[in-house]
Amino acid sequence: MYLPKHFEQADPGILHDAIDAFPLGALVTVGPEGPDANHVPFELDRAQGPYGVLRCHVARANPVWRAAQRGGGRALVIFRGVSGYVSPNWYPSKRTTHQVVPTYNYAIVHAHGRIVVHDDPKWVRGLVARLTRRHEATQPAPWKMTDAPADFIDAQLGQIVGVEIAIERLEGKWKMSQNRSAEDRAGVIAGLREQGAPASLALADEVERSQSPAG
Repeated sequence: MYLPKHFEQADPGILHDAIDAFPLGALVTVGPEGPDANHVPFELDRAQGPYGVLRCHVARANPVWRAAQRGGGRALVIFRGVSGYVSPNWYPSKRTTHQVVPTYNYAIVHAHGRIVVHDDPKWVRGLVARLTRRHEATQPAPWKMTDAPADFIDAQLGQIVGVEIAIERLEGKWKMSQNRSAEDRAGVIAGLREQGAPASLALADEVERSQSPAG
């Protein structure tokens, strides 16, 4: 990933927060036919290892887990956080220099590591239970695995395989207008907030948090 210094985000806590907030990751592997990407929600265990551990499950019919076992299991997982278009009309400098162009702001996390496959019903059941509890927590009446017949759940679990990745390298790119002047960054924040959409408001907050001297 091309990573200019002024866009680099190296704080593991911020990177972990982004993974927790946007857990759908692109699991990128390289096999005999070239690069492949599978999009799956991940569980992050921050306490394990220097950068944490990612866990997910894939369909047993998905060849990615067998390919990982055969090919050494190197993987990259990409998580995309807040993002959005930035209009040059929002820059106060447009009115004086006109030397401005459109751009796109975004937050990206790259997690590198090696895949370990868990074809173990107990391990997979525990992961699915944790993922379910987390994602059902906002529901007024959270669904539980015990709400479905036990034999049905057993059959469903038999169709998936667990994947675990100990993160060996963690990179973050927070492109949040840090290369613009303080006035232009304030214009970006105001322009995003004027749009009013939840995604624009979230991006405005991130631009504000990421403000630093122009680099």
